[in-house]
Amino acid sequence: MDKKKQSRREFLSTAAWSTVGAFGAAGLLTNCATSDAVAELKEGTPLSLRNQAPDGEPLKAGLVGCGGRGSGAAVNFLDAGPNLEIVALGDIFEDQLQKCRELLGKARDVEIPDENCYTGFDNYKGVIDSDVDVVIFATPPHFRPQHVAAAIDAGKHVFQEKPVAVDPVGARAMMETTEKAKEKNLCMVSGTIRRYQKDFIETQRRVADGAIGDVIGANILRNGGAIWWVERQDQWSEMEYMIRNWQNYTWLSGDHFVEQFIHELDVMNWHIGEFPSKAVGYGGRAQEVSGNKFDHFSVAYEYEDGRRVHCATRQINDCDNDKVQHITGTKGYADATGTLYNHQGEVIWEYPYPEDDNEESDWYVNNPYVQEHIELVTAIRTGNYINDSEIQINSTRMALMGRMAAYTGKEITWEQVVNSDLRLGPGKYEFGPVSGVPENPPVVGSAPAPVQRYS
Repeated sequence: MDKKKQSRREFLSTAAWSTVGAFGAAGLLTNCATSDAVAELKEGTPLSLRNQAPDGEPLKAGLVGCGGRGSGAAVNFLDAGPNLEIVALGDIFEDQLQKCRELLGKARDVEIPDENCYTGFDNYKGVIDSDVDVVIFATPPHFRPQHVAAAIDAGKHVFQEKPVAVDPVGARAMMETTEKAKEKNLCMVSGTIRRYQKDFIETQRRVADGAIGDVIGANILRNGGAIWWVERQDQWSEMEYMIRNWQNYTWLSGDHFVEQFIHELDVMNWHIGEFPSKAVGYGGRAQEVSGNKFDHFSVAYEYEDGRRVHCATRQINDCDNDKVQHITGTKGYADATGTLYNHQGEVIWEYPYPEDDNEESDWYVNNPYVQEHIELVTAIRTGNYINDSEIQINSTRMALMGRMAAYTGKEITWEQVVNSDLRLGPGKYEFGPVSGVPENPPVVGSAPAPVQRYS
């Protein structure tokens, strides 16, 4: 593959769509066939894979969580088709809300009136009670189960960023909410993106059709530098600091094995077609930057039929970085981003990326972050029901299983994760000291983690 194509594939696989990136970056999807394996994601309903959602009556959306990903998701929703509006914003912090408000105005000429802007811990209630049809949730994932449940109870369709929970109790609550959404015919789409990305979809289709034989294992890596963090300001309470620095606290993010590595785990689950029975692993902190989470993990999963996979992820500066999504079959192996090989290392298929970088190319028509919203809007307007929440709950559970195994050094089973009463975080949300958040890994029987560090 030439350097030009390789750079495209790296972009497809690694792009982190920040607010600015979501406003200005080009799309990437081209039409490809779907299969039963893809259709099962939607309970028998294939993805539309449209370049744009169909026209219809105006759909109004509210955004809860006005950080970079939330602002980007709001723009992605607006770009999904005609007659789409963002009419309400909610965030715990006023300054975050105003940044998003300003960005939406500059990027898409959207004006949100003061009366539709909500702050504080109950901001989600104001957004849900606004005149909206859809609620976009991009808060720290700790709050996802509570917020999404309120939206479904109120009869709203939902777009929810990943992961959908940070602990087993939250995952169980999300499953109850998902069943309620199905009963109410309310659509739910989750932000793990790869199942909406056409090169990943076509690769999975070919693997499912036997192009590399039977899938017998996988090797999944995501190694990069330290994630963003913020310094504590004197005027911030402990609660405010933790929420502003949420990526670095397990009770808010789930740790990066859950919050970010879920992308890679979800792809692996998609190819293998089932969830593992148990996991063992380890991890720790080599660079204490901020918060109380680990900065590296190594987890081995085992399936009921004896298949084993290895997964590892790292967020440490000044190391060699790479992403590997390697699916092993009896006849060859797959790079899940768009290439199949035989066991001699010879390429037997590559995804046909467009040759020309121009605005008329399909390359610029869609990106998976927009495609998620295209599918959501299409389902709402056509009645072709979509709900991927259960799959994402189970991918979240798999991530929780790996994190719990690494925190404890013990074998953790799928049944333990499904039935565990582990809940992370305080019992009450208010600015001030935070109680009920241990500095040790929050799993019974675990060894102490490095102490909480404020930088």
